[in-house]
Amino acid sequence: MAVTSENRNPLLEIENLQLAFGGVQVLNGIDITVNQGDIFTIIGPNGAGKTSLLNCINMHYQPKGGSIIFDGNKLNGMKPHRVATFGVARTFQKVELFHGMTVLDNIKLGRHFLMKFSILGSFLRLPNIVKDEIQHRSEIEEEIIDFMGLSSFRYSPVGILPFGVRKRVDMARALAMRPKLLLLDEIMSGMAVEEKEDIASYILDVHRDLGVTIIWIEHDLAPVMDLSNRVCVLSFGTKIAEGSPEEVQKHPQVIEAYLGRQK
Repeated sequence: MAVTSENRNPLLEIENLQLAFGGVQVLNGIDITVNQGDIFTIIGPNGAGKTSLLNCINMHYQPKGGSIIFDGNKLNGMKPHRVATFGVARTFQKVELFHGMTVLDNIKLGRHFLMKFSILGSFLRLPNIVKDEIQHRSEIEEEIIDFMGLSSFRYSPVGILPFGVRKRVDMARALAMRPKLLLLDEIMSGMAVEEKEDIASYILDVHRDLGVTIIWIEHDLAPVMDLSNRVCVLSFGTKIAEGSPEEVQKHPQVIEAYLGRQK
């Protein structure tokens, strides 16, 4: 059953978004509104511009035109680390973790910009620096590692863990940033069926228990239809449909562009 949202205040507003590399138009006139409490899924064939859209939202790519407003703040022109301070966190298609570091240390990296830090203070172990480190570590242990079912792996090097667990670590690191908006780029890619079911349950938990709005790219339509309350479909950099999962899967352009032409 699709998730619904009680709070319909806009959190992210994208208007006439344009992105081009050289002479190739990657995104062309994208208009999207994501409300607080949405699980908003972006689907479309390979090369449709899905990841490029996420890259624009967190300003990894700078759009060539249009505007991106998040929680009342215009993001255009900002650096990605600045966008993160407003409450935008991100996972990537490929798991970008430090394989030689433990699960705990990888997740702590997501919290670094929220922590007090000075080279001298850390070297001298000043009380206020130490207290801040202990508080953040305690929050990470109790609120994120336990929440994401990673307690038994907290001291394990990430590189030895199963693929599905590493995906959870990646998601946990993003949650360490205390996001209002979580961007998930094909979080289920490469997973077995059981792993997909597990990560789907964590997506719902993050949405329901932590109150995080989610934008999610996914190719597998079954979880999209089960989890999402809004779906946007891209094709060749253009939005061709948006609506509820039921509306989108019946849309003739979606059937042709994404599911294959009806016979």
